[in-house]
Amino acid sequence: MYNVGVMIFPGTNCEVETVRAFKQLDVDVETFWHRDELDGCDLIVLPGGFSYGDYLRSGRLASFSKGITYVKDQIEKGVKVLGICNGFQILCEAGILPGALTRNDDNQFFCGMTSITNDGYNFYDIPVANKDGKYYCDDMYVNIAYKYSTGNIAGVYSEHENVLGMMPHPERAVESFHESQDGLEILSDFMYK
Repeated sequence: MYNVGVMIFPGTNCEVETVRAFKQLDVDVETFWHRDELDGCDLIVLPGGFSYGDYLRSGRLASFSKGITYVKDQIEKGVKVLGICNGFQILCEAGILPGALTRNDDNQFFCGMTSITNDGYNFYDIPVANKDGKYYCDDMYVNIAYKYSTGNIAGVYSEHENVLGMMPHPERAVESFHESQDGLEILSDFMYK
């Protein structure tokens, strides 16, 4: 059975949706506190929210957590990691993924449906909700996982594609009552990539 661990930081608020999403994929899923360890995971998820209130910079304080050392150790052992929204910000702040998430161009919080693609042909309708969601990286090589239909970067992979960070919320596009169920394909594709 595939095992998913959802790491919770102070301020995380998307862990319930994340657990429900992975249960739709018929895997074992468990939450655990960022100071703890959960052995036996095939995938660790850093869900969205406002870790430590994002008082300094989105994801910055969480990047110093003992849990991030654990995440880095697990990546070395071959465990996959998915960071969604604030989880993506944490992965960038911790240096696990390149780049940074900065304020949206209009300096406004945006919440709504968006369209993303991983190949320019297949598009997925996924919710997005952020104010600091503009990805920036000055590296010449960025392993882009998803782009918005506008062409902006929605998610990136690590070099070996075992770590994925994305701003849109696939866990909010899985239930029959959601506007879209495209998140199931995104989560499943990464799990079994």
